[in-house]
Amino acid sequence: MDAFLAAANAILWHDYVLYIMVITGFTFTVWSGFSQYRALTHGVHVIRGRYDDPDDPGAINHFQALSTALSATVGLGNIGGVAIAISLGGPGAVFWIWIIGLLGMATKMTEVVLSMLYRNTDDPDNPHGGPMYVLQKGLKERYPGSGKLGGFLGGVFCITVLIMAATGGNMFQAWNVGEMTESYFGVPSIASGMLLAVIVGMVIIGGIKRIGAVTSLLVPAMVTLYLLAAIYVLGVNFAEIPDMFRLIFKGAFGTLDASGAFIGGTMGYAFMFGMKRAVFSNEAGQGTSPMAHSAAKTKEPVREGVVAGLEPFLDTIVVCTLTALVILSTGVWDRGAEAVLLEEPRAVSTAEGWALDPTRISERSSGEWVNGDNVFLIISADANEMSGNNLHRIDGTLLVAENGDYFVEWGLLAGETKPVVTDQGIYKSYAGATLTARAFDTVVPGLGQWLLTLAVWLFAISTMISYSYYGEQAMVFLAGDASVMPYKVVYCLLAVVATMGFLQTDAQLDNLSGFGTGVMLFVNVPVIWLFGAQAMRAYKDYIQRLDAGKVGPEHENPPLEDVISGADVEDKD
Repeated sequence: MDAFLAAANAILWHDYVLYIMVITGFTFTVWSGFSQYRALTHGVHVIRGRYDDPDDPGAINHFQALSTALSATVGLGNIGGVAIAISLGGPGAVFWIWIIGLLGMATKMTEVVLSMLYRNTDDPDNPHGGPMYVLQKGLKERYPGSGKLGGFLGGVFCITVLIMAATGGNMFQAWNVGEMTESYFGVPSIASGMLLAVIVGMVIIGGIKRIGAVTSLLVPAMVTLYLLAAIYVLGVNFAEIPDMFRLIFKGAFGTLDASGAFIGGTMGYAFMFGMKRAVFSNEAGQGTSPMAHSAAKTKEPVREGVVAGLEPFLDTIVVCTLTALVILSTGVWDRGAEAVLLEEPRAVSTAEGWALDPTRISERSSGEWVNGDNVFLIISADANEMSGNNLHRIDGTLLVAENGDYFVEWGLLAGETKPVVTDQGIYKSYAGATLTARAFDTVVPGLGQWLLTLAVWLFAISTMISYSYYGEQAMVFLAGDASVMPYKVVYCLLAVVATMGFLQTDAQLDNLSGFGTGVMLFVNVPVIWLFGAQAMRAYKDYIQRLDAGKVGPEHENPPLEDVISGADVEDKD
């Protein structure tokens, strides 16, 4: 499966796809007159409840809609995804995460406006929206007689939603939780998967109103908890921050040399991994968030689009940046070796690639080895386009012999040049969120173990809850309401499947989550371009009326507790 995903990602994440994402965000940024400003000003007033009206069509208020969407975007992509970007692309990846975050604000606003314009409000208290309805209704409206084509294309989009919900929105989250919990507490990963399945199932059975109620409480709490911990770590390492920004800019526009566990990185790969992780994290262009925002109570489609523009800012510019600075300032990304080879491994050429003989290694410099730990060795072989040199990581699995000696069974390395060990260092593989946790632990031993493990659980649960709703909307479009309950059961079971041990490395994790994101972009980005002019007309009309004082607000800010609970839009009769 990993080989298939790697091949698919080579197409889905070709450099041209990333260029298209940049062009899309830049185009709608300029076309809208820098809508990012409106999101950071007017959008804040909207989520505060000043424009909430219980008589408007919809199920939840603006704050709850934003919380539901953020619960999907602010997740393990911000913890594990940023760690993957830095591990594989280097510090320069952070710069490109910022660029996509800023441009993504305009992309997100545009796609949400479109979904709000075409959402289905036949049942005003339970609206449905998303790119599938844009395709179904929009094509029929623009090209009479194309209703079946629009329905078919909408169905194709729904299939991509289900793929993303299963992979990036569910299995990516469950795997990270299971990996971290087992690493720190010795709890079998599959046990975490089972508990996640039960918790998520208890929430999603209640539908969008229960989801909105849970996420409006969960998201602010979990983000605050995580940010406070990150700010503390940065305060301790404050003197390192200027050098971190220097590394970020150097890596974004040049090549960084190998250092410790980091094998080196080129500008091209910093760009690729930064873009990929940012798109996965903030979901701009995927078409998922519009489904959550379409449930908002409002009669002004653009108003919810402006609110949606806040998502990439909060998710990518704020949370991802803090994660990146924690990883960089603590030095875990280019950490030193934790053990050494006690014998030189013999490399043998096979039909599948170069194989290294099992090798005896020393004890760890700190902590203990556990049977089955994932490790890696840095070797010299063919030229590596990613690192800009000839260095490669070869992964291995630790085995503990009966006499207590430690051995590593190595994976295969493709290539023509016989691999040569560059040094004797053995590095433990901290995949995804475990690298971020390691960064916190270097400042306060146990901080990553307890606080970040809690944050990872909360982030994963919130993301899985929201993605279950996205998949549910896709199933309603494809097969009607009767398909919802079987879907929810399968969705919860996938959390268990993800923790059964077939994912082990950063690259495999990147392939899984990247595939889900990529297939959605391939379908949704053309929709944004096809109907973008309509979204821009609606946006500019709304902003003109807003500046003229014709669209409210009609009342003062309601009590904050009413906004968080949704009581300000409940029917008072």
